[in-house]
Amino acid sequence: MLFSAIVWDPSKGIDLGFFMIRYYSLMYLVAFVLGWYIMKKIYENDKISETKLDPLFMYTVLATLIGARLGHVIFYQTELFLEDPLSIILPFSFKNGFEFTGFQGLASHGAAIGIITAMYFYSKKVLEKPLLYILDRIVIPVAIGGVFIRIGNFINSEIIGKPTHSDYGVIFKQLGETFPRHPAQLYEAGCYIIVFCILWFTYWKTNKKNKLGYIFGLFLVLLWSVRFFIEFMKEAQVDNRAAWALNTGQWLSLPFIALGLYLIFRPSKD
Repeated sequence: MLFSAIVWDPSKGIDLGFFMIRYYSLMYLVAFVLGWYIMKKIYENDKISETKLDPLFMYTVLATLIGARLGHVIFYQTELFLEDPLSIILPFSFKNGFEFTGFQGLASHGAAIGIITAMYFYSKKVLEKPLLYILDRIVIPVAIGGVFIRIGNFINSEIIGKPTHSDYGVIFKQLGETFPRHPAQLYEAGCYIIVFCILWFTYWKTNKKNKLGYIFGLFLVLLWSVRFFIEFMKEAQVDNRAAWALNTGQWLSLPFIALGLYLIFRPSKD
């Protein structure tokens, strides 16, 4: 056989005895640090003071974590508002006693809304440039950051793919399974690498960055199209639909794609 199933059963992190450094958290750290470095190069190219970089980092980190967490609860786990409201803002569960859980539910759609909102305030209070200017640039590190987040999902055996019904695939042993599934997280991570390369090329090698909103629109179309089609290979996070219907992640992707197409093709004001 050219392909065969891989049994996936990694540890959750590095156990220090008194504390465990989770690989998922490390993936977020790598994403944020790499994002800071990429934005530093962009700010240098645009001749923007580096003093405005640290506030951008803080705005982005807080917006990503808060937006992703609230997005997950609102879109996928609304029962937490009544059953365990403190677990929404704290990395603990109080439903059946006290338990450290970490923030296990984070939604990319919520993170996107959070980042756009944060960039509005950052552009007004710190950067003093149009909102679309910073969105055109921040989406470049966001795209590569998505690669590491999906790798983190793969390590955690979460957001899993559908069964392959063949010898090919990944057996997520931590879930107690014995049959192979599509490694949808890795498919998505690979596509995000391509999205990042397209955005990087567009910024550095073309003049499209001079059209406000173009790179941001390109990001929206590419990334959320990837998300839309990869969802066909994923198990639905909220199983309350007919088998033929679009799932929640796909419906939420459509407005972002529509906005992206508008920003790409709208007439230039030049």
